[in-house]
Amino acid sequence: MRDMAESVIPPQPRDYHGWNWSGFVTLYQREIRRFWKVGTQTVAAPVVTTLLYMLVFVVAVGASRPAVGGVTFGHFVAPGLIMMAILNNAFANSSSSLIQAKMMGLTPDFLTPPLSALEQVLGFTLGAATRGIVVGAVTAIVIGVLPGAGLQLAHPWAIVYFAVAASLILGLAGVLAGLWAEKFDQLAAVTNFLIMPMTFLSGTFYLVDKLPEPFRSASHFNPFFYLIDGFRYGFIGHADGSIAIGVVSTGALTVAMFLWCWRLFVTGYRLKS
Repeated sequence: MRDMAESVIPPQPRDYHGWNWSGFVTLYQREIRRFWKVGTQTVAAPVVTTLLYMLVFVVAVGASRPAVGGVTFGHFVAPGLIMMAILNNAFANSSSSLIQAKMMGLTPDFLTPPLSALEQVLGFTLGAATRGIVVGAVTAIVIGVLPGAGLQLAHPWAIVYFAVAASLILGLAGVLAGLWAEKFDQLAAVTNFLIMPMTFLSGTFYLVDKLPEPFRSASHFNPFFYLIDGFRYGFIGHADGSIAIGVVSTGALTVAMFLWCWRLFVTGYRLKS
């Protein structure tokens, strides 16, 4: 019996060589199901909010506004509102996922499995980006059928690029905020005092060229300006700033923020005691 017991080899842990596809896909699906399970709150509510903005700016104000950038005010403001929905929802998804996991003691759900820091960052970021793109697409479809706000496609590549860049950048920003915050009050402070001001002061409802100095020059240091301006350029064919600078700066910002998030996951910042 002793010889038999010694000959029994206990099961070995699974050894993942290279990329852990099953773990990465599982984490990504978890992030998708988080917001899709409450779609009324995470998808339908932002669309309704955007429609209310359109009602105010197009119906109540737009009739008395002259053309902006060679198009009606409704055509001008619609892409900015769609981009606002993408930015806010991408940030909300990753930030809320991490802060909830930390406060409810659920961080072992993604720290214990054999997931590398790279796989964890991509899982959270792509989940947030998916929510941003889904909300933006649904919002664009709804706005596109509204009278006086129909959307045209002047440069589809710009629409795709800046939508994806915006969802990735704000998804990564949500990861940073979720890692840093230890309670929902801190997360709300980031949203109210950083994300929302940068969004509203980025030319969503106006041309930045109309601002007096030094606010005009300062606006060009706001990455949200290039995201909204480039996204609007894809619809109306008019840009308030340089599209080339927007592409390069947003691409560089995405890489820099990704490396920052990856480093924080490697060190276990505010995740491991």
